[in-house]
Amino acid sequence: MTIGKFRIHKEGYKIIAAVLIALSSLNISGWVVWPGPTLYHWLALGASLILFIFIVMFFRAPARPLEPDPLLIYAPADGKIVVIEDTYEKEYFRDTRLQISIFMSPFNMHSNRYPISGTVTWTHYQPGKKFHARSPKSSELNERSSVVVSSESGTEILVRQVAGAVARRIVTYSKKGDKVHQGDELGFIKFGSRVDIFLPTGTAVDVGMFEQVRASRTILARVI
Repeated sequence: MTIGKFRIHKEGYKIIAAVLIALSSLNISGWVVWPGPTLYHWLALGASLILFIFIVMFFRAPARPLEPDPLLIYAPADGKIVVIEDTYEKEYFRDTRLQISIFMSPFNMHSNRYPISGTVTWTHYQPGKKFHARSPKSSELNERSSVVVSSESGTEILVRQVAGAVARRIVTYSKKGDKVHQGDELGFIKFGSRVDIFLPTGTAVDVGMFEQVRASRTILARVI
C-alpha cells in the first residue's frame, strides 16, 4: 500500500487493521461506559494514537533503488552493527566465515534486502528459542531463516534472519533456484530482531562496530 511517497509493507496490512479495530473498540467502549470527556479519555486516545502510529511506522517499506555492483556487498537490513568477527558457521559452510551482524530495534525498518545479485542455492528455516537478538546465542538458538546466494563469480554469501525475544514471525521469500538482484526484497521480520551475514574470511570490511547501517544504502564489504 502506498500513500503518497509512504509505502506500507504488505506484511503489515492485517496487523495494522487488527490494531486499528482493537484500539477503536477500546476507546469507543470507554466513552460509552464512562461518559466523558475526561482527562482519562483524552490520555487513552492519545496513547492509542501513538501506538497506532508506531505500528504503521514499523511496517514502512521505503523504496531504495540501487545500481547493482558485483564488487560490493550492501547491508541487508537497517540497524546497528553488533558483530564483526571470524566464526565457525556450522549449518551450511561448516567452516570459518567472517560474520557481520546487524541488530534491528523496533524503530528500524524491518524489510530485508539481498546484499548481492546471484542465484539462491540453499534455504533453511529453523524454529527456536527466545534469546534477545543482541545475544550471541540468538544466531544459533533462536528462530531463524537462512538463505545462501551464489554470485556470478561463484562467491557464496549466507544471510540469516534471526528472531529476537519479541519477534516470532520471520517471512522469507527466497526459494532455491531463484535469480535475485542486489537490493531486492529477501523477506521481513516482525518486531525486534537481527540479520547475520556470513562472508569469506579476509573480505574487506567497510563498516565498524556499533555503526548504524541502512539496507541497500550502506556498503558492508567488498568482494575479494
